[in-house]
Amino acid sequence: MRTVYRGELTVAHGRFHVDSRREPRGPIPSEACAGQTNGLCGAAVPGCLFLCTGLSRGRVALTVEVHGAAPPLEDRWEDVVEASFRPLTASTAVLPCDHGALCELALPPAHHRVRYCGRGMDGGAEAASATAPGAAPVGQYLLQFWPAPPSADRVVRQTSRSAARRHDYARALEPPLSGRRTERELAEIRSWGGRLPSRRVREVGADARGLVPLDRDLLDAVDAACPATQRGLARWAARRAFTAAGLDGVDWIASALTALDRGEPLPAPFDDPRRTWDRFFTDDRTALTAPDPPGGDQGAPLCRALALPALRAAADPDPLRAALGALFAAAVAHGTAYPALFAEARRCFPDLGADSSPGGVREGG
Repeated sequence: MRTVYRGELTVAHGRFHVDSRREPRGPIPSEACAGQTNGLCGAAVPGCLFLCTGLSRGRVALTVEVHGAAPPLEDRWEDVVEASFRPLTASTAVLPCDHGALCELALPPAHHRVRYCGRGMDGGAEAASATAPGAAPVGQYLLQFWPAPPSADRVVRQTSRSAARRHDYARALEPPLSGRRTERELAEIRSWGGRLPSRRVREVGADARGLVPLDRDLLDAVDAACPATQRGLARWAARRAFTAAGLDGVDWIASALTALDRGEPLPAPFDDPRRTWDRFFTDDRTALTAPDPPGGDQGAPLCRALALPALRAAADPDPLRAALGALFAAAVAHGTAYPALFAEARRCFPDLGADSSPGGVREGG
C-alpha cells in the first residue's frame, strides 16, 4: 500500500475531481454520473472521476492510497461507493475545484477499481463557519485505487442524507449515449443542448427547456442542488422578477411574496390564475398602461407582465419545478440582463457552482 496524500482538501461547490486529462475544471455532474447507481463518485467520463463531499465550501480531511489489491473496508466509514477507472495517460492527479494538482497518483493506464469513503457528510450542512480562517476540516474522506477489471459502480454502504440525495440524483439521469440513435432521439438530445438532463428535468417541460439556450450548465446545477436550495432559489427568483419589474412594492404582490417566503399558500388573487390576471390588468399600478417608475427600463410594460408567472411557479409543491419555473420567469423578466441575474444566483447560492455564462467559469469543476 502506498499513501499518496494525507491532509486537507479545500472544496468549492461540494466537489473535487481526479483527472488524467489535465482538465482543471473537470466534468459536470450530469455527465460524470450518467448511468450510475451512485452519485458520490462519477466515473462515466473516460479518464476522470467526479467526487462529491457533504461540505459545500471549506476544508475536509482527505487520504489518497494506491493498493496492489482490494484493501479491507474499515467499519468507521459511513458512506462507501466503488467504480471503475482507467487513466488515459500515465499522469493522474487529484484536483480541487479550479485549483492546481493536490497530488499525483502515477497510475499506469490500465483498469483500476476506485473506492471512495466518507464520514460525517451530513455535518457540512451545519458548518456555517467552515470557511473561516483556522476552521477545522468538516468530514473525512478516503480515496483508494487498485488494479481490477472493469465492472459496474455500486453503493457499498449508505448512511448520510447527503449521500442518499446524491445517489437519487444519479439514478434519475439518462444513461450515457452509446451505439446508433434514431433521428428522433438525436433531435431530443440536440434540443437539450447536446446532452440529456435527468428525467425529472425533462418532465418539468417548457420552463426547463427555456433555460437551455440561456445557461445549460445552470440547469444541471439546479437539478443537482438539494431541495432546500431549490426552494430557496425559487423564492429568491420570484422576488427578483418583481423587483426587476418595479412591482415588489405593490401591496397585493408584496403580501404574496411574504407568504411565499413563509411557506404559506399564496393569498388571493394568486389562488386563481384568471383572477390574478384580472387584478393585474385593472390595477392602475400594474396595468400595461401604468407609467414606468423612475430608473429606466425596469418597469417597462412587457417586463411587468412577464414577471407575474414567477410567483405561481415558485409556489409549485415540487422544489425542482418551482426553482426552474421561477428562475426562467425571472430571466424572461430581466430580458437581455439575464446573465447578471444568473451570476447573482450563483453568488447567493454557492451550491450552484461558478459562473458558466459567456465569459465566466464553466460550472462543474
